[in-house]
Amino acid sequence: MKTAFEASRRWTFAAAVTVSTLLAGCATDPGSTGPSGPPMTCEQLGTMTIAASSIGLPTSGATVTSATVVAAAGTGSSAIGEYCKVMAEIAPVDATAPKIKLQVDLPTAWNRKALMFGGGGYDGTIPNVAGNVPAGPVDRLVPLGRGYATFGSDSGHQAGLLGSRDGSFGLNDEALSNFSGDALKKTRDVALVVVKARYGVTKPARSYFAGGSSGGREALAAVQRWPQDWDGAIVLYPAGAAASLDLQFGRITRAFAAPGAYPNVAKRRRLYDAALEACDGLDGIADGLVSNIRACNALFDPAKAMVGGAPLRCPNGGEGGDACLSDAQIAAFKVFDTPITFGYPLASGETHYPGFNTWGTDFGIPNASPLQATVTLLSFGSSSPTSPMRNTAPYGSVFWDQWIRYFVTRDVWFDSLSVDPQNPGPLQARISALTGVQDVNGTDLGPFMAKGGKILMAHGMSDALVSTRATEDYVARLRTTMGGERVERFLRFYEIPGYGHAVSTVFNASWDSLTTLENWIENGTTPPPQVVADSAGVPGRTRPLCEYPSFPRYLGSGDVNEAASFRCATQ
Repeated sequence: MKTAFEASRRWTFAAAVTVSTLLAGCATDPGSTGPSGPPMTCEQLGTMTIAASSIGLPTSGATVTSATVVAAAGTGSSAIGEYCKVMAEIAPVDATAPKIKLQVDLPTAWNRKALMFGGGGYDGTIPNVAGNVPAGPVDRLVPLGRGYATFGSDSGHQAGLLGSRDGSFGLNDEALSNFSGDALKKTRDVALVVVKARYGVTKPARSYFAGGSSGGREALAAVQRWPQDWDGAIVLYPAGAAASLDLQFGRITRAFAAPGAYPNVAKRRRLYDAALEACDGLDGIADGLVSNIRACNALFDPAKAMVGGAPLRCPNGGEGGDACLSDAQIAAFKVFDTPITFGYPLASGETHYPGFNTWGTDFGIPNASPLQATVTLLSFGSSSPTSPMRNTAPYGSVFWDQWIRYFVTRDVWFDSLSVDPQNPGPLQARISALTGVQDVNGTDLGPFMAKGGKILMAHGMSDALVSTRATEDYVARLRTTMGGERVERFLRFYEIPGYGHAVSTVFNASWDSLTTLENWIENGTTPPPQVVADSAGVPGRTRPLCEYPSFPRYLGSGDVNEAASFRCATQ
């Protein structure tokens, strides 16, 4: 039996997105219409309800579940003034779908601006809206501390034990549509009703979005689908073409599930050391960072590489212990390095998903840093892919497994390793339809640019979970569609050597992107040369934050830990 929501939406996923977008364009925007009223106290906010008509996509309305005054706390860059913490829920159309849960933090000393935080992975939890933007500066106030009204949601479902890898919500159409983007509009509209009520204003002076990974995809979806809602976005390591990335995860998972292909941590270390030995000096200095990544990708071959005077490849290509890689392991890493190509049409129009920067990437090499456990979780985990999939398998493998079981087949017992993502057979139509919903790859941002919108985008060169090359491809497509000169007016894209996915013990990026975005939008100041700091690998060292395709090249003299000793170069 169809649910009420399913019965009311008898269209394909791709068509649903189109209709939702049209609805958003026709609905009342609570941030730009209607008179302002007298400010409400935090206590008064606790009794609010928001009508469905105030939300730009179909819902059954929203309710504030609590509103609590939080006292000022912290000192220096950790200081956050008094604020009202509002928790709310957005009711679905389909009674069997989960609610969207959201949080809005409203500072008593408001700067008249709002900032939405994106999530991560399959979401399922409310992001820390009292925290920092992705790769934010450790020596500056967080947005809430600066006076921003901040908000975010769980994207329309509540995660189970797998946390950000839990895809079980994909069994429900409305929950899937919410995760794929609809929850962004619903959350924003409800949050702005709350903001307006608290401060008695028509709308914030500026509205920004900040997100990384799935949150970066959400940032791109927000400015593509609802450009009039946003003034600017901070987009870090964006998982934009999300379904196409899932297909690449499937290809990589099958490669590392092959007998003898999954490398233990000692072998990962050996590969990392070999890549550093071959590539570290390509930027003019051996500083523990592979900065000239394109040169490294072109010259490094694990089958021929040396490390410590010995071949990286095991004798005769067989299993030779921790000091070398077998041919099976080398072959799997080469799959990771190369693109998946689709021999069948996808609704999103994608024809491939790139390989990853593999050589010089930390795939989970134990060290004393408390951050390393997260690095390992977000890369290769601690066990090989299997069926059934263990939660200790690589993050991307668990992601693929959940996607196949809950999004594609909706058979919770399905063997995801049995699916060839390049030849999916009877699953092809369903996979294609999902890409039409999940792949955020629109390349005409003219409406966003026309209203003065700006984007700051950055990606670590050593990301093991979302391909840096995919972000490069997206920016190249933007330039092809809109023209390089027009893109230059509203977007900057930087790459960060040594930085992995969201966190790194090699170079953990710290960058004041929010101030740069504010100055660009609010003061008309074109971004000057940027500097990024390391908070973990060598705490306090800095590098120039170089626009792609340039990278930091050593000048030949000066302190290797100072950005001033480097220049941005392309070769």
